Amino acid sequence: MKPITVLLVDDHLVVRSGLKALLGTQPDIEVVSEAASGEDALALAEQLSPAVVVMDLAMGPGMDGIEAIKQLRRQNARQAVLVFTTYDSDADIVRAVDAGAMGYLLKDAAPEEIFAAIRGAVQGKSVMSAPVASRLFQQLRNPDEVLTPREAELLSLLIEGLSNRELGRRLFISEATVKTHLAHIYAKLGVETRAAAIATAIRREGMR
Repeated sequence: MKPITVLLVDDHLVVRSGLKALLGTQPDIEVVSEAASGEDALALAEQLSPAVVVMDLAMGPGMDGIEAIKQLRRQNARQAVLVFTTYDSDADIVRAVDAGAMGYLLKDAAPEEIFAAIRGAVQGKSVMSAPVASRLFQQLRNPDEVLTPREAELLSLLIEGLSNRELGRRLFISEATVKTHLAHIYAKLGVETRAAAIATAIRREGMR
């Protein structure tokens, strides 16, 4: 089985080195290269086609993480981008997810959380760091009136990166029912993906 290939993007060498060493302990994850800027990230991503790009938001002068995410997604829509940063404001999260980030991790995340996020990203799962997920869950407990209580509950669980099968088990409903609820949520929020649904919910909460 081929390992999950990863490109690390951060303007701090110590962060890249530490994360590379950490990921190197996992036999199914391989760091194929590193970049210190958004511009270098785009070039390396095009050259190496890593499965996952782990990227900071702030990288000094030049292209920032948000713009880099947008361009990476335009360059290769199948490539998953995970944000790895110290910034945890709702605005930063929304901007990153809107740009196309698959997940949002804080730099104090536990190693197992980082490993799980990378593995989940290649499966199309949106993953948030525990503190971010906890705060967003509290916000989503009082969702827009457009959603039913069951839809609001399911939306809050999306933050945990659960698959449709896992959502069904958690809510004691069939996978088909989960898909139906998701379709209704997407239609009501005017989105097409899980990440966009989460971002839209956060944005609406911030407008209250």
